Amino acid sequence: MAKRDYYEILGISKGANAAEIKKAYRKKAIEFHPDKNPDNKEAEAKFKEAAEAYEVLSDENKKARYDQYGHQAFENGGGGFGGGGMNMDDIFSQFGDIFGGGGFGGGGFSGFGGGGGQRRVKGSNLRIRVKLTLEEIANGVEKKIKVRRKIQAPGTTYKTCSTCHGSGQVTRIANTILGRMQTSAPCNVCGGAGEIIDKKPADADLQGLKLSEETVSIKIPAGVVDGMQLKVAGKGNEAPGNGISGDLLVAIEEEAHEKLQREGDNLHYDLYVSFPDAVLGTSQEIDTVTGKVRIKVEAGVQSGKILRLRGKGIPSINGYGKGDLLVHVNVWTPKTLNKQQKEFFETMKDDEHFSPKPESSDKSFFEKVKDMFS
Repeated sequence: MAKRDYYEILGISKGANAAEIKKAYRKKAIEFHPDKNPDNKEAEAKFKEAAEAYEVLSDENKKARYDQYGHQAFENGGGGFGGGGMNMDDIFSQFGDIFGGGGFGGGGFSGFGGGGGQRRVKGSNLRIRVKLTLEEIANGVEKKIKVRRKIQAPGTTYKTCSTCHGSGQVTRIANTILGRMQTSAPCNVCGGAGEIIDKKPADADLQGLKLSEETVSIKIPAGVVDGMQLKVAGKGNEAPGNGISGDLLVAIEEEAHEKLQREGDNLHYDLYVSFPDAVLGTSQEIDTVTGKVRIKVEAGVQSGKILRLRGKGIPSINGYGKGDLLVHVNVWTPKTLNKQQKEFFETMKDDEHFSPKPESSDKSFFEKVKDMFS
């Protein structure tokens, strides 16, 4: 089933600002919240749908990509929730500020995880950028990166929250025109964790955390693209008490190659051959992402000829084979000649072998481009 438009889900226009987007999501989230709709699968689905829409539209970069490409912008691991894999942990951990609370005074962590009852505070995510060469992208690589993250300071202890008595929830009863209504919400003292700080060392912050440098190993699969974001679970900032660690979000940055240009999974290489080599034929060594290879250039090659080296491109991130290396032949015409060279070409001007005689097999530039993408 096709996904609904994110703006339609939240009931807003495409020109809505950040405050309007947040207000619209809060309204939908409250309407379909599991506490108000127990055992209602339809409401749960709409709750998740609204959270997915807000996750994209509340992020300026993701919103711009969505406005340009629609749902296709987040296919193949390009961000977003990725087609329905979200659960209540995702929603409460990322959007806890929408529902109130903040956990241990609302410090350096975000939201909650889990469903009803006591909720586990989640540490905030960390974001880094990793530069990769085309060779690393083609073959996959493991990078070891130093990351400064918050961890629980040794010696920090916690005690049961006296407000919610460890449940993480507080119950409120209000008189309305419909009668007395009872609602539950995360405890505003402990943020739903059920615990508060008891003792902490001098070098810890108000949440009992301190900065620590750690070397994180990141396995990057072959075929990633510039701008793609990978997630290393649990390597973000830790959370206080019995909370769960945030994630390390890794943004891929592709470095320019000296001789190769990437287009999707295909690579392009400009090969320049001299006029004599174009006439007589030659073999030349060229760069690929797996090393150098020697290719044969037939005698009489025309400028604009495209040689396709199948499987010498970038592996598909989805595992569907590899792209090709397209070698564009450019015949180099000399710009300066000495007297003897000029005399030679003067004698060749009227030679029939030097007169252009394109055959039906000599395709036009546009036909070559068409073939290249077919």
